[in-house]
Amino acid sequence: MYKIVRKKELNSAVTMMEIEAPFVAKKAKAGQFIIFRVDEKSERVPLTIAGYDREKGTVSIIFQKVGLSTNMLGMMEEGDYIQDFVGPLGRPTETEGLKRVCVVGGGVGCAIALPSAQAFKDAGIETDVIIGFRNKDIVILEDEFKQASDNLYLMTDDGSYGEHGFVTVKLQQLLESGKQYDEVLAIGPIPMMKFVAKTTEPFGVKTIVSLNPIMVDGTGMCGGCRVTVGGEVKFACVDGPDFDGHKVDFAELMKRNSVYREREAETNKTHICRMQKLANDLIK
Repeated sequence: MYKIVRKKELNSAVTMMEIEAPFVAKKAKAGQFIIFRVDEKSERVPLTIAGYDREKGTVSIIFQKVGLSTNMLGMMEEGDYIQDFVGPLGRPTETEGLKRVCVVGGGVGCAIALPSAQAFKDAGIETDVIIGFRNKDIVILEDEFKQASDNLYLMTDDGSYGEHGFVTVKLQQLLESGKQYDEVLAIGPIPMMKFVAKTTEPFGVKTIVSLNPIMVDGTGMCGGCRVTVGGEVKFACVDGPDFDGHKVDFAELMKRNSVYREREAETNKTHICRMQKLANDLIK
């Protein structure tokens, strides 16, 4: 069992939790992920590591409450315990040989982009960061990104905060202005990563994307997380999650990720939360 030692609501839909997991914290690196289960009957859910403290033995995760499991996790409080917290899994973000990079994060993906930006900065790499949100109300981690970057560009779709436009608008501007990057790292919704890769391709800039396909065991045995990269089948849990964005078959990835969408919506409607039922019974 793994104790929730800290919980913070970053906005109405996004939660940060710090989990007591000393063995995971000891080995964790930016770009890797964990798989959690709320209880013994829950599904296995992968989440990218948002931070870690080796001395305290804790690992931070940031998640959006969109499905059954993340809603169940979001209802838990400091001092509660979750069943499983397995990791670190996957390959860490590579920093070797890079001098100037641009990290692009979208929405909740910004939580995943932050530790990678910090890893680049800590390695002495000049780091520009572009983060994008739908509007001002859902902006997260702005101060943290300021510390993890040499230049921070904040975009909102509606122009209510920062600059108006998608992250690709700012990336295009920077590239056209003559900015030269050894690598662009994009983390966020699949369509955003796809269009970041399309934006950089004419400039010949190496572009890495962090993929989040359906995943079950996290060890490469189930095959659920397979993606096509450069015409070859790869497994995101062991070969990734970072891949060459110019070679990813995004159409296939989006199709596979939507397979269980209807079933998940149905489960959200019919599921009765055991914790909520207990609370209601106590009130009665």
